[in-house]
Amino acid sequence: MKKVYVVRHCKAEGQEQDAPLTELGLKQAEVLTEFFANQSIDRIISSPFQRAVQTVKPLSKKIDVQIETDHRLVERVLSTKHLPDWLEKLERTFSDLDLAFEGGESSNEATERVVEVIEEIFAHEEEGTVMVTHGGLMSLLLNHFTGNFGFDDWKDLRNPDIYILSRTDSEIFVERMDLETEIAGGEDPRLTEER
Repeated sequence: MKKVYVVRHCKAEGQEQDAPLTELGLKQAEVLTEFFANQSIDRIISSPFQRAVQTVKPLSKKIDVQIETDHRLVERVLSTKHLPDWLEKLERTFSDLDLAFEGGESSNEATERVVEVIEEIFAHEEEGTVMVTHGGLMSLLLNHFTGNFGFDDWKDLRNPDIYILSRTDSEIFVERMDLETEIAGGEDPRLTEER
C-alpha cells in the first residue's frame, strides 16, 4: 500500500515566502524526524517556501533522502490585494469553489495543482513519500478526497499536522495522525507552546 504523508509545516514566524520556523518550530521539526524514523520513507517533496523546507530538513539529513521542491505545493493565494475581511472571504471559498478574488486562485484552481502532485506521487514506484505544504492548500487537498473538509476543519489544523493518504488499487483512504500519541504516548511539550 502506497502512502503519502501530507504535512503542514511547523510553527513559523510569518506567512512570507522566506519566513523561517520559530524556535518552537525547529524543535517540532526534530519531533517529526523521530516520528518518520519509524516509517518507510523513500521520497521527500516540499513547497519551496523556507518554513516548509526547514520542516523536513532534519528528516532529510537523518534518512539521507534529498528534498525535492515543487512550486505547486506553495500556499494558495487568496488575493494579491490587501483584504481586511480576508477570513470571511476565505470562508466563502470553501462553499463556492470557483470564487476567486483579485490576483488570487479559486479553490478549484489550487486543488487542481496539488491533486496533480499527489497523482504523480502515486504513479511513482516509491512506497512512502513525505509531502510538506501549507494549511490552506492542505485543506483543499483533503476536501478533494473526503468531500467534507471545510472551513472549520481548516481552522482546527495544527502546526505541524499530518494526514496520511493511503492508496490501494482502487481507493484512497485519509487518516489524521495524532503526533503526541504516536511519538510520546501522550502530550509532548516540544509540539506545543509553553504554558
